[in-house]
Amino acid sequence: MKSDVKNNEIHPGVRIGHIHLKVANIERSLAFYSGVLGFGVKQRIGNSAAFIAAGDYHHHIGLNTWESAGGSPPPAGTTGLYHIAIRYPTRASLADALQRLIAANIRLDGASDHGVSEALYLHDPDQNGVELYWDRPESMWPRNDDGSVDMFTARLDLHDLLDELANKSGSADE
Repeated sequence: MKSDVKNNEIHPGVRIGHIHLKVANIERSLAFYSGVLGFGVKQRIGNSAAFIAAGDYHHHIGLNTWESAGGSPPPAGTTGLYHIAIRYPTRASLADALQRLIAANIRLDGASDHGVSEALYLHDPDQNGVELYWDRPESMWPRNDDGSVDMFTARLDLHDLLDELANKSGSADE
């Protein structure tokens, strides 16, 4: 039996399915994740949990107050989640996310071009780190002479990203 797994590595078809975040207040979190970012609410359990997703998926993000109602973020210098990363299918859809953040007056912590992707960094209302990004097509990834990926971090031009929205009209990939 041939295996796709090399050197005791996890199967390459494995994907991260969803994430659950402990939040202090469901309504405040829904105002951000649904109201600003646009995730649809798939199910609620009173004021203690909500399950949200893009499209018809059962849930990409679970928000709950089961152990955190009214709580505060962990102090700096402690372990825990650094950020969740939400991948957008196109550059124009990432530009739309940026436009939503600007309209909601949500401050970015950073914006980077990594060669393989472009990313926006921010925090949700509970100070969980959030990365919003799109991956460039693999054919556009920077490569070293040996063919390995040559990722980097450079400043992302937000005006150029927003200009993508003007180019979006009539696009078949949206």
